[in-house]
Amino acid sequence: MSYEALPHRFAGRTPIAAARDAHETLEAGAGSGTTYRLAGRVLGRRGQGKAVFCDLEDRTARIQLLGSADELADEAFAALKGVSLGDIVGVEGELIRSRRGELTLRLTGYQLLTPCRLPLPDTFHGLKDVEARYRQRHLDLMVTPESRERFAVRSRIISSLRRFLDDRSFLEVETPVLQPLYGGAAARPFVTHHNALGRDLYLRIAVELYLKRLIVGGMERVYEIGKNFRNEGVSFKHNPEFTMLETYEAYADYHDVMAMTEQMVAQAALDALGTTVVVVRGESVDLAPPWRRLSLGEAIGAACGVNPLEGARDEAGLRAVLAADGVDTSRDRTWAALVDHMLSHYVEPHLNEPTFLVDYPVELSPLSRAMPADPTLTERFEAFCGGMEIANGYSELNDPDEQHARFEEQAAFGRAGDDEAHPIDEDYVHALGYGMPPTGGLGVGIDRVAMLLTGASSIREVVLFPAMR
Repeated sequence: MSYEALPHRFAGRTPIAAARDAHETLEAGAGSGTTYRLAGRVLGRRGQGKAVFCDLEDRTARIQLLGSADELADEAFAALKGVSLGDIVGVEGELIRSRRGELTLRLTGYQLLTPCRLPLPDTFHGLKDVEARYRQRHLDLMVTPESRERFAVRSRIISSLRRFLDDRSFLEVETPVLQPLYGGAAARPFVTHHNALGRDLYLRIAVELYLKRLIVGGMERVYEIGKNFRNEGVSFKHNPEFTMLETYEAYADYHDVMAMTEQMVAQAALDALGTTVVVVRGESVDLAPPWRRLSLGEAIGAACGVNPLEGARDEAGLRAVLAADGVDTSRDRTWAALVDHMLSHYVEPHLNEPTFLVDYPVELSPLSRAMPADPTLTERFEAFCGGMEIANGYSELNDPDEQHARFEEQAAFGRAGDDEAHPIDEDYVHALGYGMPPTGGLGVGIDRVAMLLTGASSIREVVLFPAMR
């Protein structure tokens, strides 16, 4: 049969889960008296002679089909007998419960909608080849219900985040993906060329500086959910393109943002899973507020015996501490990079329960507001859970002169060999000159929250089409 001869639509279909839910109390051997039109992919077939049993699955559930020569027209029954695993079919019939207790659609109509022309993987055990699962996500989703549910959870997480912010009068906005100057994070960008403009542009590494321009403009509460791109290595928690939520709220500080973060993530867990308790690396963890709060310096000091934020900025001393533990510091060009390496090596992997680390050195936080009591530190936090960072936020630096000085310091780091140093953005400094109110900002890694809530051990499990070597 040619594709042209196949139906262009199958109207009036009911999701399989809805049909099942309506008759869960049906007794064995009983009929419901209700006719349904269902459609989906055939993922199991058995029987011969005058009765054929199939398993039909759509995105909501699976159900058994029973086709018999007595109930179906000759042509329809012949087509059913010739069904192949993977075929997409439309069926009609009464929902019954078999004598063995299985909810079943007893067919009165059958129609092939789209044939499957390639052999399916093992439909019982799912697609076990990890490389194949990532490279051929269509097959993974087709035969692995757990994978489909993982991405359904991710979708519910994003919907929950949007509702949370919309209900609090935040405005969702869109900012450029192609930017004349990258900024808002410490990362290497991807570079592309715009032919008509005759200039190089950068895929954004963050949306921060554009969103804060909107705060200057008086929008007061804004957020964006979208892709960022960083030209960095691939790991269990890094993908070169990833999804971020960033929010900015005027007249708030980092304490307000921390409170919002723990409430928002807990609500996302409730909406996506029905509970705030998740299993993280074999341990039950409750995401309900309040989350633990520790200072960065004290956390590093407790883990390795050296608080890098006490006393002078001793680059050689920190390098010696790491080297003594066999840590390669050849890529750590600055004191700040060494502090960050100490955090990632000694502290981050052991933060299983939700934890805020607060009060970061100014060298690691060029866009954060300094603490009034100690200008060497900033009002910044990072949120960790499951041994990885899931969020970052701070009281935003809104002094244009100080911001320019911070950018100059970052430029010096860049000249010293730090290829992730923040560039000088004169246009952003100019915007700050018009006055930005006190503001609290937040960035949440959507992919990592999805890992946390689904128990995934790799970011590739929660990104539909991850980067592959």
